[in-house]
Amino acid sequence: MPHSHQTVGGGPKKVLYTLQTVARMGVGKAAKALTAKNACKACAYGMGGQMGGMTNELGEFPSVCNKSVQAQSTDIQPAIPHILFSHELDDLKELTGKEMEHLGRLGDPIYKAARSDRYQVVDWDWALDHAANRLLATVPDRTFFYSSGRSSNEAGFIFQLLARAFGTNNVNNCSYFCHQATSEGLATTIGKGTATVELADLTGADMIFVIGANPSSNHPRFIHMLKHCRDRGGEVIVINPAREPGLVKFAVPKSPSSMLRGGDEIASDYLQPRIGSDIALMAGIAKAVLEAGMEDIDFIEKHSANIGAYKAQVHAISWETIETVTGLSRAEIERVAHRYGRAKNVVFAWGMGMTHHVHGVENVESIANLALLRGMIGRPNAGLLPLRGHSNVQGIGTIGVKPLLAEDVMAEMERQFSISLSRSKGLDTMACLHAAHRGEMDAAVIMGGNLYGASPDTAWAEKALNSIGFKLFLTTTLNLGHVHGHDDTESLILPVTARDEEWEPTTQESMFNFIRLSDGGIDRLANVRPESVILTDLATRILPDSPINFQAFKKHAEVRRAISEIVPGLKDLAEIDVAKREFHIANRVMHEPRFSTVDGKGHFQVIALPQTPEAPEGRKALTLATIRSEGQFNTIVYEETDSYRNKAPRWSVLLNGKDMEEMGIAEGDLIDLASEQGKMSKLKALSFDIPRGSALAYYPEANVLVGTAIDPRSKTPAFKSVPVWIER
Repeated sequence: MPHSHQTVGGGPKKVLYTLQTVARMGVGKAAKALTAKNACKACAYGMGGQMGGMTNELGEFPSVCNKSVQAQSTDIQPAIPHILFSHELDDLKELTGKEMEHLGRLGDPIYKAARSDRYQVVDWDWALDHAANRLLATVPDRTFFYSSGRSSNEAGFIFQLLARAFGTNNVNNCSYFCHQATSEGLATTIGKGTATVELADLTGADMIFVIGANPSSNHPRFIHMLKHCRDRGGEVIVINPAREPGLVKFAVPKSPSSMLRGGDEIASDYLQPRIGSDIALMAGIAKAVLEAGMEDIDFIEKHSANIGAYKAQVHAISWETIETVTGLSRAEIERVAHRYGRAKNVVFAWGMGMTHHVHGVENVESIANLALLRGMIGRPNAGLLPLRGHSNVQGIGTIGVKPLLAEDVMAEMERQFSISLSRSKGLDTMACLHAAHRGEMDAAVIMGGNLYGASPDTAWAEKALNSIGFKLFLTTTLNLGHVHGHDDTESLILPVTARDEEWEPTTQESMFNFIRLSDGGIDRLANVRPESVILTDLATRILPDSPINFQAFKKHAEVRRAISEIVPGLKDLAEIDVAKREFHIANRVMHEPRFSTVDGKGHFQVIALPQTPEAPEGRKALTLATIRSEGQFNTIVYEETDSYRNKAPRWSVLLNGKDMEEMGIAEGDLIDLASEQGKMSKLKALSFDIPRGSALAYYPEANVLVGTAIDPRSKTPAFKSVPVWIER
């Protein structure tokens, strides 16, 4: 396969960067943080826990990456000096996301009164009393509770229980801005919403698809598995509009031979469809598989449903339409399809390039259809793997931080605590923000994350947050979401312990459905408290007569006991701190073709091709996808340039070289990029290997261009298919 001579992923520069970061933290502090028995704080690929801080569930050491070190670096900071809070809010708004993150750890509670222009340091008792009084002054359904994916299972369970006991099901999390489309798309096809494989399955796969994801930047340890697949003679098929250097060639830092060779080829084939054309591409691959007679007829007959309607729909889509929509030739698609048809054990992995569309659920269903077509679900070494971001975002959903819970879970929660809970339909994340924008939200409790930075249409999001009378934040560090959207309203920010500082052991769930136990116990800052302690003390003030003994939950063993009896699949959680035995959640990993659908079969879904978004008449239409850089994790920015994309600055736009030539734009020109929602001025124009008519710009800065349109099924905004144009 021909490949570019662009930057190689990984390599000596990443090793040196990691060493420099460790040196900045202090070798002793860094070593203590990285080797302690705590789960990694970065992505949900997971490592650490009881096997050691740099070991995964396969016992591989060192299982560590740049993201792990970056995540630790912000936690091992001194407390923000109090003098900083003498500055006005407008001064803090001048800072970049990176500068905010590196101000230091929040070491004390801070409060900003309505229409005040600055925060002030307050004590814990006042802060908790004030938070309780403000929440009690609201109608529960005019509040919402939002959590990031970095909190523990224990804190998340208390969080959602507090919200429901308080009287609202407006409970949601950051997955509505990332992989909720995965949960919905897998529910209709296989009956469950998470990965069907465990980490060990990757060691036996002879083909791995990587679709709409850039693990070289976002899940570096996954790259090791891709390299191992190639080393075994297997294939890695990358489907991504952008030809990412780290997916073409990657120098694996823990492999001396890979480093000496200047890197190893990762992709054995690389398809670059137009942004948003994935459904047509998956239909094309399926069409080629069916035309070649490479489908698994035995599996389809025994273990699937609706194949007839699916085949009819695929056959009805012409090759001409598929080529026109995707920008790929029939020969390219057939080449990949025939490789797939010959493979024995195939894992499909995908990221937010598939979910961040108004048809994100259908994208995921298209992947599941393709896997069902060859019986690649329900056996070892094959299956489905959504590449999830935050380290415990999957666990937060599992233990109930979402608007709707299964009836058996609600009933068991009522029985356990002798309470009665509302069955009203709670609001998802975007619905809560829309309600706030309309002036229908009086209070919000936000645990971690950066809801402002993660939301589409930045101006709209800022107005929505500024319309909420009282906001309570629990966080380790400050970010732009703590200074934007607060001009006219009250904000109280409480400092929390990082995962390895928790007073009690906590648990986390990886994208492989694997539960880890984190010991906590490191002492860094004197005046920070665990989220569970803050929430239980708040609950005691808000619900003094509740039959729920929230104070007992300060002992996390009590929380885990409750979770084990309430949440299906988590029975082993009750004894994890005693047995020190980490485990896979029951009935998640699928090594047999037993689906969780009503009839026990996998269901093919018939999916129509979506309409392509267009720019206004008279404009040169471009389709924008927002992207992350190598030097960031979600909204957290660690480096101002992207080392894997030719040092592109964050305020830049990546364009097709021929498009630039046609529009008279030279490399490095400063241009303005506009959409129906907003405008980014003086972006540095850089050429990159992407299809004609495409544009890439960095998230969260480019959120000013993203509209509030959502996938109607997952409620996820379309961060990856935005009609934009260049203004002169």
